Amino acid sequence: MRSRKTSWNEKLRADKGLPKLEAMPEKWRERYGDGPMLIPSPMEVDHLMRRVPEGKLTTIEHIRLSLAHRHGASVACPMTTGIFAWIAAHAAHESALEGRRDVTPYWRTLKRGGELNPKYPGGIESVMDHLQQEGHHVEQRGKRFWVTTLESNLFDPSTSP
Repeated sequence: MRSRKTSWNEKLRADKGLPKLEAMPEKWRERYGDGPMLIPSPMEVDHLMRRVPEGKLTTIEHIRLSLAHRHGASVACPMTTGIFAWIAAHAAHESALEGRRDVTPYWRTLKRGGELNPKYPGGIESVMDHLQQEGHHVEQRGKRFWVTTLESNLFDPSTSP
């Protein structure tokens, strides 16, 4: 008997005891200090990604800073925050395929410096299409793609309710 594959939306809702604060890993203390590190929940990451309005952008870095501030941590874990953004993107895509309209606008959450995330559903082409439809300019630098309008369209998810 084969077990059913876990959907992206189920993965998004599986909090597994998160969020939680942990001791800062030794390898990151020089960069982030000795304070606690937040391991966010997938739904918290999704919630902040959902708040980015049309025409605006945010980055994983801004989401991490917002989460850390909210929980009194020195930093939100870069690895789990990135993974949870990826899960939120795939859950949104899955929901859109099911006909839902109110999905997380994952394409508005960029990597550091405004780089498009090639691991989001549909890859660079799909993400670039969404961004260009919202009026953003994307340029290729080598094999990577960047939004050139990041600074003028930056949305800080910690500034609104």
